[in-house]
Amino acid sequence: MEALRLVLLYVHLIGFALLLGGGIAQYVTGRLRINAAMLWGAIIQVISGIGLAAPLRDGNEPSPAKLATKLVLALAIFVMVFFSRKREEVNRGHFLAIVGLTLVTAAVAVFWR
Repeated sequence: MEALRLVLLYVHLIGFALLLGGGIAQYVTGRLRINAAMLWGAIIQVISGIGLAAPLRDGNEPSPAKLATKLVLALAIFVMVFFSRKREEVNRGHFLAIVGLTLVTAAVAVFWR
């Protein structure tokens, strides 16, 4: 089961890289729109996060409050990305909120023990 958890964690990190990297790439170009990397990163984050939350561990499960917080943040990011994906350009605040929530989600995962 540990191998499965590590594979899910690896996939989860790839989703994070796609979401954050896609957002930074769009921000640098100056044209704020949702690209395919951001969409797939959000999808991968939600699916692999649910898989990681499954009770596959040996008693080291994170608290339910942490899991609920991460799920709410991941779903908020997914909704913000999904419903904005076909726009030619998204509002600057909306775009920065996606990137900011992505960083907050990573901070929750790392610092909440």
